[in-house]
Amino acid sequence: MSSLLHITNGDSLTDRLRSLNLKGDIITWREMLCEGKTLTTVGSESFWKTRFEFLNKNYKVSKSWFIEKTLKEYRSLCNHKQQDEIVLWFEYDLFCQINMLAVISWLKTHRKYAKISLVSCGKEDKTYKMYGFDELKNDYIMDLFEKRVELKQDDIEYADYVWQLYCSDNPIRLENLSDFDNYRFDYLSGAITAHLKRFPTIKNGLNELENHILELSVDKKPKSKKELLTTVISDQGLYGFGDTQIDRIITTLKPLYHSFNPVRLTKKGKEILEAQTSYYACIQDNDAYLGGALKYNYLYNTESNRILKL
Repeated sequence: MSSLLHITNGDSLTDRLRSLNLKGDIITWREMLCEGKTLTTVGSESFWKTRFEFLNKNYKVSKSWFIEKTLKEYRSLCNHKQQDEIVLWFEYDLFCQINMLAVISWLKTHRKYAKISLVSCGKEDKTYKMYGFDELKNDYIMDLFEKRVELKQDDIEYADYVWQLYCSDNPIRLENLSDFDNYRFDYLSGAITAHLKRFPTIKNGLNELENHILELSVDKKPKSKKELLTTVISDQGLYGFGDTQIDRIITTLKPLYHSFNPVRLTKKGKEILEAQTSYYACIQDNDAYLGGALKYNYLYNTESNRILKL
């Protein structure tokens, strides 16, 4: 009888799997590598130091919290050396897919002989809605588990390669990937496209999601910042961001808001949204990283869907 180790995308899924009495131990991957600087060497001292500095600066994560929540789980992963099969539970969105790449990269180095399989969810229904694990019934989750996909060595190498590109200082190499269909990652192509659209657009210096937040602010006329937050979370496409992440993006856009109660843009905010002027004069965090690349060193051309280096 083979022994299993499950690696999940978050605490709620871990609790859910425990309630289903799945065989094997469960590790929760508590990171959000889709944000801030990342290094290729997942799990190294410099990797965790870089991550802590980002989370501490931008999310006020304390050292004790980071050690307790993230590093303890990582050390637990390091101590699980005997399992024959490692089952990865990650969803379709950017948040999950980037974490998945990092975990596979780590496994490639540290668990060379383990069988790695993937339980993924996201299949669209007739309304083109994608589903997360928390929206699925227990029997459906068990069905996904039974139908999990075993990754071949080629898949593992590919995930590691995409992770290296994500951590490089030049996103143009990521953009040139065109062979996603040859590997067992149904949602990776969409996630990488979403990632590339996080670089500022040529038209106004804001990226796709930032522009969308301004649009929702005008179109939906939210009565408060909280209402805006809820609206963005339910209408963010493939990003998969949580409350704190969306709140941080809205906060960076604060100079473009006249008020948040009700939500109203300034004259400048409206001009930027209408691409009459650019956001570049308002930028406060010039050293913002997306993976290994500096966000404001590149521009996204929405006409050609290509990245340009500044």
